[in-house]
Amino acid sequence: MGFFDGFALATREANGQTLRLRRGGEGPPLLLLHGNPQTHAMWHAVAPALAQRFTVVCPDLRGYGFSSKPAVSTGAAGYAKRELAADMAALMEGLGFPRFGVVSHDRGARVAHRLALDFPDRVERLCVMDIVPTAVHFERTDMAFALGYWHWFFLAQPHPLPERMIRRDVEDWFRLQTSREPKDDGFFHPEARADYVAALHQPGTVEAICEDYRAATGLDLEHDRASRATGQRVACPLLVLWGAKGRIGTWYEPLKVWRDYADGPITGHAVNSGHYLAEEAPEEVVAALSGFL
Repeated sequence: MGFFDGFALATREANGQTLRLRRGGEGPPLLLLHGNPQTHAMWHAVAPALAQRFTVVCPDLRGYGFSSKPAVSTGAAGYAKRELAADMAALMEGLGFPRFGVVSHDRGARVAHRLALDFPDRVERLCVMDIVPTAVHFERTDMAFALGYWHWFFLAQPHPLPERMIRRDVEDWFRLQTSREPKDDGFFHPEARADYVAALHQPGTVEAICEDYRAATGLDLEHDRASRATGQRVACPLLVLWGAKGRIGTWYEPLKVWRDYADGPITGHAVNSGHYLAEEAPEEVVAALSGFL
């Protein structure tokens, strides 16, 4: 199967943003949200299989890929997950999908978590890959997390410190950012990797990535803690997947953690992969999603 066979590349306006996306398949709507430092291209091995049963929509998140990139602002307000979640709700409504399923990874899963909280009537089912809630990470930070996910603290430094350092060699940063686990040079599909790197060279992408992580240390934490304090939890069925070769299952008991943040049925398990589940073990991911969706 070729790279996104049967999918159309397009741009759409949503919530004041221009979002690049790929769409394919027929059936119930399914939104796929990518992580950092990637684009929607990370779903190239999963989306075509899902498109046999679903209408699959794979956007670039605000700030990533070839979507809009709001400027750096006080408090990184333009990159709060609440704003990115609103983008996705507006995008899907504009496509004619008031209710939909969501499959998400990494930063996209943090957007998806907020989407399920702020728009509970929109999200029918939710899959999150290789994360626990942002508040859990920060509130349980220890030496292992600080060293293993050091980039969280580096990227969140005040503008323009991390941006200046990354821009000295953007492609070297990409290799560094994606090499937390041993990989050979051909780990990423060549077309996907080319898209990731091309996006990093777009004006504003590096700033947007840093703003994403700055928002995590401020507004996102405020919103997540407020939701927790008021009892706002994920109401829909939740599938939690994580990489058996990665860090999440080592540092946490993911299902146990998520049970404190969700009221709906929760299932999940480790996948035989590292952090990049959808690219390292796509068949296993598709099998898990097929049973869940």
